[in-house]
Amino acid sequence: MPAVGVMTERFVSAAELMSRVLGMPGYAFAVIAHPVSSATDAELAERARQTVEQARRLWASPPGG
Repeated sequence: MPAVGVMTERFVSAAELMSRVLGMPGYAFAVIAHPVSSATDAELAERARQTVEQARRLWASPPGG
């Protein structure tokens, strides 16, 4: 089953560091606005839509591309 990692903007640098440390430099993931915990239903729906769009692009791209 295809999957994609999702990270909020605030933690992108930490996610990039972890991907390098774990031997997967350049690992691509979807990035959404921060924070999530206090977002309204409408904001969460928009972030979900953005995640789906990014996931489709990531799945269609070759690794590292």
